[in-house]
Amino acid sequence: MRIATSQEAHSNASQHSPTTKNSSSFNIPSRELLSLNPSERRPHSTRLAALSRPHIDSFNALFQWGTGNDAGLLEKAVQGIPQKVLFDTDISVYGQIHERGRNRLKNPHQSLTLSAYVTLVWIGSVTLPKPILPGSKGSLGKPVFPAECRERGISYKAPMQVKICWSVNDGPTQSEVKLAGQLPIMVRSSKCHLDGKSPKDLVNVKEDPDEFGGYFIVNGIERLIRLLIVGRRNHATALVRPSFQKRGPTYSIYGVAMRSVRPDQTSQTITMHYCTDGAITIRFIYRKQEFMVPYLLVLRALKEVSDKEIFEQIMMGRYHDSFLTDRVELLLRSFRRYAISTRKSCLTYLGSKFAVMLDSPEDTTEEEVGIELLKTIILVHLDDAREKFDVLIFMLQKLYSLVAGECAPDNPDAPNQQEVLLGGFLYLAYMKEKLHDILQGWKSQITNDLRRNPMLVNFSDRKYLLKALGKVNVDIGKKMEYFLATGNLITSTGLDLQQVSGYTIVAEKLNFFRYLSHFRSIHRGAFFAELKTTTVRKLLPEAWGFLCPVHTPDGSPCGLLNHLSHTCRIVTTPIDTRNVPCAVSELGILHTVPALSNDDFVDEQGRGGSNMELDGDDEADQDPGKVQMRHDVTIVTVMLDGKVIGYSTAKVAEQAAKILRYWKVKKLKGIPMDLEIGWVPPSKGGQYPGLFLFSTPSRMMRPTKYIPTDSVDMIGTFEQVYMDVACLPEDVVPGLTTHIEAAPTNMLSVVASLTPFSDFNQSPRNMYQCQMGKQSMGTAAHNLPHRTDNKLYRILTPQVPIVKPGLYDEYGVDAYPNGMNAVVAVISYTGYDMEDAMIIARSSHDRGFGHGIIYKGEFVDLTEHTKTGENCYFGLKYKNGTYGPGRGGTDAPYKVHEVTKFLDVDGLPHIGVKLTAKDPMYAYVDEGKGTIRVVRYKGAEDAYVDQVTICEVIDDIYINKVFIKLRIPRSPVVGDKFSSRHGQKGVMSQRWPSIDMPFSESGIIPDVIINPHAFPSRMTIGMFVESLAGKAGAMHGISQDATPFTFSEENIAADYFGEELRQAGFNYHGNEPMYSGITGKEFKADIYIGVVYYQRLRHMVSDKFQVRTIGPVHNLTQQPVKGRKRSGGIRFGEMERDSLLAHGVSFLLQDRLMNCSDYSQQYVCTGCGSLLSTMALKAQGVGDVGGIGPRERIVCRACQSGKHIQIVAIPYVFRYLCTELVAMNVKLKLQIE
Repeated sequence: MRIATSQEAHSNASQHSPTTKNSSSFNIPSRELLSLNPSERRPHSTRLAALSRPHIDSFNALFQWGTGNDAGLLEKAVQGIPQKVLFDTDISVYGQIHERGRNRLKNPHQSLTLSAYVTLVWIGSVTLPKPILPGSKGSLGKPVFPAECRERGISYKAPMQVKICWSVNDGPTQSEVKLAGQLPIMVRSSKCHLDGKSPKDLVNVKEDPDEFGGYFIVNGIERLIRLLIVGRRNHATALVRPSFQKRGPTYSIYGVAMRSVRPDQTSQTITMHYCTDGAITIRFIYRKQEFMVPYLLVLRALKEVSDKEIFEQIMMGRYHDSFLTDRVELLLRSFRRYAISTRKSCLTYLGSKFAVMLDSPEDTTEEEVGIELLKTIILVHLDDAREKFDVLIFMLQKLYSLVAGECAPDNPDAPNQQEVLLGGFLYLAYMKEKLHDILQGWKSQITNDLRRNPMLVNFSDRKYLLKALGKVNVDIGKKMEYFLATGNLITSTGLDLQQVSGYTIVAEKLNFFRYLSHFRSIHRGAFFAELKTTTVRKLLPEAWGFLCPVHTPDGSPCGLLNHLSHTCRIVTTPIDTRNVPCAVSELGILHTVPALSNDDFVDEQGRGGSNMELDGDDEADQDPGKVQMRHDVTIVTVMLDGKVIGYSTAKVAEQAAKILRYWKVKKLKGIPMDLEIGWVPPSKGGQYPGLFLFSTPSRMMRPTKYIPTDSVDMIGTFEQVYMDVACLPEDVVPGLTTHIEAAPTNMLSVVASLTPFSDFNQSPRNMYQCQMGKQSMGTAAHNLPHRTDNKLYRILTPQVPIVKPGLYDEYGVDAYPNGMNAVVAVISYTGYDMEDAMIIARSSHDRGFGHGIIYKGEFVDLTEHTKTGENCYFGLKYKNGTYGPGRGGTDAPYKVHEVTKFLDVDGLPHIGVKLTAKDPMYAYVDEGKGTIRVVRYKGAEDAYVDQVTICEVIDDIYINKVFIKLRIPRSPVVGDKFSSRHGQKGVMSQRWPSIDMPFSESGIIPDVIINPHAFPSRMTIGMFVESLAGKAGAMHGISQDATPFTFSEENIAADYFGEELRQAGFNYHGNEPMYSGITGKEFKADIYIGVVYYQRLRHMVSDKFQVRTIGPVHNLTQQPVKGRKRSGGIRFGEMERDSLLAHGVSFLLQDRLMNCSDYSQQYVCTGCGSLLSTMALKAQGVGDVGGIGPRERIVCRACQSGKHIQIVAIPYVFRYLCTELVAMNVKLKLQIE
């Protein structure tokens, strides 16, 4: 038979399936050249570098917000920290100190002038250079790179300087620059030394050529601030919660909340509550305290307005709606009990209630306090009071619509009501609070001095002020470092967040899949993990294209820990929207509410105008469902980033949204590409209508194709719900569909997109592969000699997969392979392949199939052993050069010639030496005790010293901190776990001799044998297709494209790859005649055999097997302790008990549960049946010959006799139970037979 060449087979297959992407070569020479000579200009994979952009951009925003010379968010945050005002006391004109009393500054409304010293305190500026090592006094430190911080186990941080300013009695401004500690810096941010470096430059500084940053290094560990889901900013969200009723006796279940975000990205949430007595209250939380304020009190404090104007603003022409008119009238009447109507009186009333809460200066009037309250708490994203007034009116309209049932409550668990809390913004919010704490601490210190000894306080004395400042903890760096190291927020304000822990995670480099998935993971929040309801975990249609429906873990975090789709982008930069208000004005959006006539209303029969059945005076009594606006003339509000910019009818707003989108895509009228245009049409019981425009950061956006212009349009979560987006070309409906997906795989995350032929598999199998792909042993990094991870997995025989999706190349995953191409035969051969077990050929095992190693590292810091203050340093000799007496790990003396086999003179192990249990690992000199201590290796398996890194030295000679990296070889053994990329996991059951393995006609022996019964119930058809494609690709030397949704019923994958197999001379369906390796006879059935990419998982027998004879027991129960590391006992549960009973060996239960657990003997009185009343009495009498006295006598205290005492064998925990019952006055009586 003639075998076609690879080019012929490829062309024939392409002709057979023209819609399929062309196969590609492996590009081995170019990849090898790129690894030897990294690029000097651009990153190897731009899509890989983009994975960390949300993290890096949000951190860079602290120093550069927007383009040009715009100030960073850090400067905005500093400007937002309120000034602190301090008052001194009176000093007489003659210099004599009179009785001191608190004084105020001159009030312009008072005629009396009081003399006092007043100081204004504020933060002037904050500066942060790039990371440097602390230098000696008077010298500059040298730059430090991330690799050095990892190797030394220190944090990657830079010194932060804070300029604190003050002014006394409006005099000249004085300042003092304080070092506020070392602030952790994000790797590859604008403040990092790696910023802008090419792959070649990264290699020169001991980094991976594809290093994309986005994390912090704290104590040598890479930690990441995880993405969290929070409520959409500056948007009114209608809520129905039974918990609202607990706020008070008149509170209902209805509310409208808005999370407002300041320019410095800190937030403040307010909630508007509907009460059954007609009142509306505004609830907010300030410094972890909850406050309730009447709605009209806030509304009137914002603007001088009459009841009539408020009524007209709320009604917006809907005077036929009796439900709304009744509620508004009741609201206005209920407020009259406060007897305040002017804006000034409302502000004064607010100021009188909140002066203490806001910590206002003593010379501030109550009216000014009220203004400060509105500025600090109410709708903080707006500066103008009239704009806040309009938004509060809109929120009330939405609340009344929710109560009336005209609109549905918003789902806070849906992505269209959510955005992302970025790490850099959270970092800034926490830093802002700590900067404020410095000022508050300084003020508190001076206030305490005034209370204790006012004579010492002198504001004009700079030395005193600096001395008071010196008593304040200004080390923000340690607080930020603690936050990153633990993920715990120690906050006095709460930062408007629902959790105080779980903000940071370790960016583990178990393998490359796991590492990059950390940067795309997004969590719902620790608060929701404790909820018993599953509503928050459900996959909603609104998440299409933004959150991956496949990539979520099984178990407790299921549905809470999701991953962004690989095309989803998070907006991290400000957007210029100055042209948007003018553009919407051109489209008919008005600044005032359009006037309506009777023709714009219809009754329940659809009749409008004069034909409606209304009786003049009875209009107010009409049922709200009978008379309502026509949908096309419904007045809707147009909002831009939570600010009302106009009103229009629904028909005009709908047309404006279409034209705005066209201008946006065509880049006309200055409409930015990232503007989100959310048109919500009027409906019966749907979402509240309006035209909502969003341009704020932290929103999720994704690219789609805009059909009218055939160009890319970025759409957001809010607007997608009301758009018609086709997934495939055949889904397009002319005149209705406006967008189409660029590719069907855009809904999948990065890791889910790397599963080959995932559209052929049952969905749970794809979910399993997303998890197992992150648990496989692979190539975690290329800079392994410079990494100091606690544990690293590495496979020594990795291969690039023959069958791979197109994203493999786009993300450069081939540079980090995590598996092997195995020849897999689907056959039930020996019985060792039952229950998902797999057989590996011994020859394949001997050639290195799945062979891996584990790197275990340990920092040894001798400063932790120093208790006496004397130095400790590594070595086998004292400073005078002599060997001395020492102690081993078990206080045993050691012999020098035995120790030097493993250790050098410096006390550190030889590179490459093999260590077994109790071999010397390192030695150090303790000058305080005058001894040399040898610490021995405690591991259970043999290890090789791979690397010893010196981290710190004393006097440039003596070493006191090192990192020891051990290499543990792990060849596959029976019980180790393997998996294909289709969720078909199984353990290795046998290494079968090659001479006994089945073989094909061409002499091919399979590497792996898998049981056919693994497929029917799992329905992993994708593995069958991969086997076909891998076999064809191996024969033709080509890489097969396995992108999901490439094939269909018209374009069949089996035909495409079958044709390639036929051209290579193989069976069209992938079957082959095979022969038994034992008998040499041909099997009666052809065997399905092909090439499948297999992964070795990190779950290995060597890490999990547990053996125990005797060992530590619990002090209270005398039962074996739990835990493999503590030499604990083997778990024996209810299922194990049931299995022994089912096998008819119930007597073994006594052996397992008592003899091998907590066997004990105890005296029991058979007379009274008591276990605890026995006691030992010392016997009386003369000692026997030899000095041996009489034995103790056991008696029962209850019976006052020892006649009925017997010894019984019981579990010790039973005795403990009896003791507990006695403590509760419960007697336990035993019957002894």
